[in-house]
Amino acid sequence: MNKRSIRPVVWTLLGAALCAAGTACKVGPNYQRPPLAVPTTYKSAATPAAPATPPAASQPAATQPAVTHLATNWWLLFGDPELSALEETTIKENQDIKAAMARVDEARALAGLTKSQFYPQITLNPSVQRSRSRGGTVTNTAVPLQLSYEVDIWGQVRRAYEASKAQLQFSVDDFQVVLQAAQAEVAQDYFTIRSLDAQDAILGRNVDTFRKQVALTQTQFKTGLVSQLDVVQAQAQLNATISQEVDVRRQRADLEHAVAILLGRPPAEFALPVKPLELAPPVIPVGLPSDLLRQRPDVAQAEENLIAANAQIGVATSQFYPAVHLTGAAGFESIDLQHALDWQNRMWSFGPSVSFPVFLGGQLESNLAQAKARYNELLANYRTAVLGAFRDVEDSLTDLHLRADEAQAQELAVQASRDYVRLSQVQYQRGLVNYLTVIDADRTLLANELSAAQILNQRLNATVLLIKALGGGWDARAAGAAPATTAPAGSR
Repeated sequence: MNKRSIRPVVWTLLGAALCAAGTACKVGPNYQRPPLAVPTTYKSAATPAAPATPPAASQPAATQPAVTHLATNWWLLFGDPELSALEETTIKENQDIKAAMARVDEARALAGLTKSQFYPQITLNPSVQRSRSRGGTVTNTAVPLQLSYEVDIWGQVRRAYEASKAQLQFSVDDFQVVLQAAQAEVAQDYFTIRSLDAQDAILGRNVDTFRKQVALTQTQFKTGLVSQLDVVQAQAQLNATISQEVDVRRQRADLEHAVAILLGRPPAEFALPVKPLELAPPVIPVGLPSDLLRQRPDVAQAEENLIAANAQIGVATSQFYPAVHLTGAAGFESIDLQHALDWQNRMWSFGPSVSFPVFLGGQLESNLAQAKARYNELLANYRTAVLGAFRDVEDSLTDLHLRADEAQAQELAVQASRDYVRLSQVQYQRGLVNYLTVIDADRTLLANELSAAQILNQRLNATVLLIKALGGGWDARAAGAAPATTAPAGSR
């Protein structure tokens, strides 16, 4: 190849390299975040009413930690060392979390695979071929080093890499979604188990009381002071309460099994000691609605999908333009195996080639239309994710506020029920009411005490759901990822 034949190739390569290095030749739209209607405040962000008389076993409000922001280890806000230990174990041993970590590694490898297209592919293909013809037997030896490279003039590879980076970040966000879900589920199951312990304690006290009442009515029946109807009513009340006690223990066992799985352990190797729920819900700072765009990993995840779809439009657009390929080979070729690597047997070839899409039966147009439709689908999904995030926060705030009011009313109901029990027993002893009134008073007090324990659990679970709805302390900037407001590389 002489200088004149080399000169066009050099100019072709130089022009292609300059075009590939600039952003002007990267076809397709650059990503821009879609406009969103973000409210300035939360509708349900009013301060909840505090119970006038908190339960005696509850943590005093004065001892609650002062909270100004959500940290990643948000469970410390509840001040329960056992819950903290469970959360730490979940992070290390939960199998869903480990699977999500593996998906991150997989996405990182796929991004590396896409990135490899930026570089030329060089292969060594030595061969020895022996053949016979009329002229005799010939041994052909070749040691070629082959090179192939597609010049990324129109940004097809860069757009594909942009999409793969978005998918990598999607998998990172997905890991955070799985992590938060596991952490929230552990906390909710833990609080429910503790609530069931409290209900079991309430039922146990009532079973003891009702046993004594059965024994007392049996004695009174033998002496003729009461009828057999009183004995049967007392026995029915006792048996019904024992049935409730057994069912509460069944529910506790099932939840304990669920927590064991979340910790990555078989249920037979895990047990939680009995400890009634005695916590007060901490006050959680909700921040501004606009914070959700970077605090919620599922919202960030939906946007990464959108970024990847936007880049795929560029990939589909680039297929309408000519593709420039560079191919070359160098090495040795000889029919004499002993002298195959002699300098005079060297060979080489090099040159560009261009392919033009002339007629593909509408394939390119369909690919582009599909990419645009996919983007529009994911745009709607992204906006739905944002709206869903706002709804989750509003629902949790509403639950917290109204359940605080419910707890206050329920505490008054418990106090009134205790007075009802006391007065009914006094009037029964004086013969002013029948035994059915005493049973009704006992049932009323038991139901109200159980409801109070359940409402406390619901308040704590609503607190956990609010933390999860706010992003669980996850922050893209704090986690080392690009903020959701920052455009990816190559974007405007």
